[in-house]
Amino acid sequence: MEWSELKYTVRDGVGLMTLNRPDRLNAWTPNLEIELRSVIENAQHDDAVRCVVITGAGKAFCAGMDMAVLGSSDRPAFMTESEDDVLQRYGYLFDFDKPLIAAINGAAVGVGLCLALYCDVRFIASGAKVAAPYTRRGLVAEHGLAWLLPRLIGPLHTADLLLSGRTIEAQEASLMGMALLRPSEGFHETVMAYAQELASSCSPRSVRVIKKQLLQARYQTFGQATHTADREIALCRGTHDFKEGVQHFLEKRKPNFTGQ
Repeated sequence: MEWSELKYTVRDGVGLMTLNRPDRLNAWTPNLEIELRSVIENAQHDDAVRCVVITGAGKAFCAGMDMAVLGSSDRPAFMTESEDDVLQRYGYLFDFDKPLIAAINGAAVGVGLCLALYCDVRFIASGAKVAAPYTRRGLVAEHGLAWLLPRLIGPLHTADLLLSGRTIEAQEASLMGMALLRPSEGFHETVMAYAQELASSCSPRSVRVIKKQLLQARYQTFGQATHTADREIALCRGTHDFKEGVQHFLEKRKPNFTGQ
């Protein structure tokens, strides 16, 4: 498939999605939103893809909504009558059952930051900056950010960032627990090596179940989460991936997981 505002390649089990509007700092557009969803749906059904990395071309990850779009008076507001998680605007990302990794190579602002926060793991390059500048644009926290961000960095840091709309640098974002800090030199290679290790060494079935556990745990008590874990552990026992996980360890070789 061909996309006009992003690039997508698959190599060694890793789908690499690159937002590709470098002249506009990869600013968000309705078309880019459609293309992102298309790639995720493609990756969901591609057995050759074990995980997906999202990054930006050039100097930015995504500098937020394109101001030409943001300032348009005829831009329709997005609303859904459903409160179901996966039916929200970017809720389908929660339904993606493979690891989603954000490689924040530069500015991640507004919806660009939201996109990164919807990912399972985030890496940020030294020198990169992030911001949720809604109060400085006469807007409010969008796309469930007021729900998601406290679960990632805590209520104090969330209130600070959302109320002030200030910009923070990579080191502060890392200290908050927002992302894993890595040097800017060789940043993409570092993230891709992590993704390839995950793709080659981890059971796709285990990853699917753990992603579901992590999502469910946001709503569960400790007892409920433990009960879920006990049930899932029992189900692992008869699977190919469990048997292969033990066997490759004993034989001191690379695993051959199938996801079954």
